[in-house]
Amino acid sequence: MDMNPSSRIYIAGHRGMVGSAILRQLQQEGYTNIITRRSSELDLRNQQAVADFFAAEKPEYVFLAAAKVGGIHANNVYRADFLYENLMIEANVIHQSYVHEVKKLMFLGSSCIYPKMAPQPLKEEYLLTGPLESTNEPYAIAKIAGIKLCESYRLQYGCNFISVMPTNLYGPNDNYDLNNSHVLPALIRKFHEAKEEGKPYVEVWGSGSPKREFLHADDLAEACIYLMHNYNELELVNIGTGEDLSIKELAETIRDIVGFEGELRWDSSKPDGTPRKLMDVSKLHSHGWKHKIGLREGITRVYQEVKERGFEKAPVA
Repeated sequence: MDMNPSSRIYIAGHRGMVGSAILRQLQQEGYTNIITRRSSELDLRNQQAVADFFAAEKPEYVFLAAAKVGGIHANNVYRADFLYENLMIEANVIHQSYVHEVKKLMFLGSSCIYPKMAPQPLKEEYLLTGPLESTNEPYAIAKIAGIKLCESYRLQYGCNFISVMPTNLYGPNDNYDLNNSHVLPALIRKFHEAKEEGKPYVEVWGSGSPKREFLHADDLAEACIYLMHNYNELELVNIGTGEDLSIKELAETIRDIVGFEGELRWDSSKPDGTPRKLMDVSKLHSHGWKHKIGLREGITRVYQEVKERGFEKAPVA
């Protein structure tokens, strides 16, 4: 039985950027039986609470998009929180999906699972072949554990649990807090506020030389639903565009879209993070899916959204 419009589908983390995109895409495609819980209603770190939820709701399909997330600064400072909370969330949801015979589960990881100095582009088989980037090692370790949980439940119990690794994402419901957001939303906010305040320059962390790949959350959601229908294998799948650009090029693109006329200043005392993180998406392409939203188009859409509603997160149903 494949996932159909009346299937009971649980989205863990439906208020985050990824989960809310999956929710919107499922609704667009006519799925009517979607189960969600806010974190105030269900603490996924609590084993008993998750067990009770699965027993009551009996989801047939699970998208595990819930996670504690942040940028370089947050990952580095809250190391114990990132490791503990993410381990608990994924262990509870994956185990209860096994206990309650969920037909299929998708676990969403992160491109930071790959070794810091792995060859580029990043192929799925590079997992666990070298040391991780130290600043986000706890988060990466937690995500690797989630992948291995899915693999192990498949091997031991025959569960159809799959893992996907999105590249850097942006889109509606992104985090624009300058202390713990990722680079793209942080730059949008910095340039917008500098333009509004008439500032002569914007300061950007690092050297501008690292290269990054960016995927719109709506493309990710479409890919996730596509793979829920079409992918049933042990190995993880990268989800990305297969295209990257330098942080300097990204900053200049965002400056142009926002219409900021001042200069860019680089603070090279701040960390750059991994030199490059480009996904090899040949496996994804071979299974028949390719991204649709170009980066300039996507950033323009996102900027229009935040101009209309401000930088505080919009409430999600």
